[in-house]
Amino acid sequence: MSDPIISVSGLRGIVGAGLTPEVAIRYVAAFAAECRPGPIVVSRDGRFSGEMLARAVHAGLQAVGRDTIEAGIAPTPTLGILVRHCRAAGGVQISASHNPPEYNGLKLFSAEGRVLPAGTGQQVLARYASPISSWVRHDRLGRTDVLADPLTPHLEAVLATVEVERIRRKRFRVLLDSNHGAGGRLGRRLLEALGCQVVVLGEEPDGRFAHPPEPTAENLAGILAEVVQARADIGFCQDPDADRLAVIDASGRYLGEEYTLALCVNHVLSRCRGPIAANCSTSRMSQDLAEKYGVPFIRSAVGEANVVDAMLAHHAVFGGEGNGGPIDPRVGLVRDSFVGMAQLLDAMAEREAPIGQLADELPRYHIVKTKIALDPAQAPAALTLLEQRFTEAKVDRLDGLRFDWPDRWLLVRPSNTEPIVRAVAEAATAAGAESLCQQAAAILARS
Repeated sequence: MSDPIISVSGLRGIVGAGLTPEVAIRYVAAFAAECRPGPIVVSRDGRFSGEMLARAVHAGLQAVGRDTIEAGIAPTPTLGILVRHCRAAGGVQISASHNPPEYNGLKLFSAEGRVLPAGTGQQVLARYASPISSWVRHDRLGRTDVLADPLTPHLEAVLATVEVERIRRKRFRVLLDSNHGAGGRLGRRLLEALGCQVVVLGEEPDGRFAHPPEPTAENLAGILAEVVQARADIGFCQDPDADRLAVIDASGRYLGEEYTLALCVNHVLSRCRGPIAANCSTSRMSQDLAEKYGVPFIRSAVGEANVVDAMLAHHAVFGGEGNGGPIDPRVGLVRDSFVGMAQLLDAMAEREAPIGQLADELPRYHIVKTKIALDPAQAPAALTLLEQRFTEAKVDRLDGLRFDWPDRWLLVRPSNTEPIVRAVAEAATAAGAESLCQQAAAILARS
C-alpha cells in the first residue's frame, strides 16, 4: 500500500509507506486550519510507531502556530473527554484501531469531543490536497503542555453513570484482555474502583499484541479458556485503542461484540426511556429492544460520526455500533469500551444474574459479514440487480442498499477504499443469514 487510506474522520496506513511523518504533518496542519482558536490535544495507543508520529503531529501543529496538549498513551474515548475537559479546539488520536502492528493512523476530534462530522472532515480533506500556506515565523510557534493525569476525567465520568456501591458489594471476578493496547491501565482503575477482583492480560501498552488485535471470536479463541481458568464472572476484551468491547461469559462462551451494545441498551432502557440510535449494519437486537420499551429507534449510515449525528439530532439516551462500540452521551460522544464494562457490571448487579443469562434473554439472531469482489464502476448496476431480485423486501438506500423482511435483513455497501462490496445479513439462523449473503454474491457476480 503506497498511499494512506483517508476518510472524512481520519487516515491510516502502513508506517514508512502510506503513512510517513510528512503525511502526518500535512494532515494535522490541514486539520488545524479548520479548528477554532485554542490548543489541540494529542494522544496515542501503544503501537511502537506512535511516539514517532506523536512528535510529528506536535511539530506540524506547532509549526502552524497551535499550542498542543500531550496526553501520552490514552484510549480513543479518553481523548474525546480530554478535549472537553481542557476546553481544547480539537484532538488527534494516533491509532490504527484493530489493524496489524505495521499500521498506524490519525483520528480527528472536534471541540465537542467527538469524531469529526462529515462536513468538517471534507473541508480538512480539501485543505490536505492543497499546498500548506500557513507556516508561522519563529515568534508565533505553538508550545506544548503535558497532562500529568489524562485518565481520571474519563474514570470519573464513567463511574457517575452506574450504582458503584451496588457493584462493589458483588465483588465480581473479571478478566480484562487489553492485548497491550491503550485500555489496560484505565481498565484496571475502573474495575478496581468498582470493587472487582481483576486479572488483566496485556496491561502494558507497548503494542506487542499477544493475538491479532480485532476482538473477534477467532482471534480471542485463546482467551476463552483464560476466563474459565480465572474463574471469572465475565471476560472483557478490548481492541488496541479501547473503543470496542467484546464479552465472554463465565463458561468461556464468546458472546461477541454485537451483544455489547444490545446488553447496554437493555439495561439503560430499563432505567431511563428515550430514543436509541445505531448504524444500519448493527444487529436488530437493539431495534427490538427499543420497540419493547416503546421508544424510537433511529438508524444511521455506517460510521461513528453518523451515529453521533443521529444521537444529537434525536436526543438519544444511548447509541453505538454493533462492532462493540457503545456510546453513552452522559460520558462522551465516542464509542467507549469502559462504558460497556461499567454498564454490564451494573446490569449483573441489579438483576443479580450472570452475563450469560442476560444475553440469553435477548432476541436471538445470527449475523454474517462477507466481502464480495466487485469493480466500483459496476456497483450502481449491481445494486439495481439486487433491488430487482428482492422485490418483496422493504428497501432503504441510506447507506448502500438495505433489504428488510419481517425476520431478516441484508445490507450491501460498496467500499470507498477497495474494489469490493460488503454484505451483512442477519436472520433467525446462521444458515438463513449465510444464504442471504450467498444470494447477493451470486447476483453481483452476474453484473
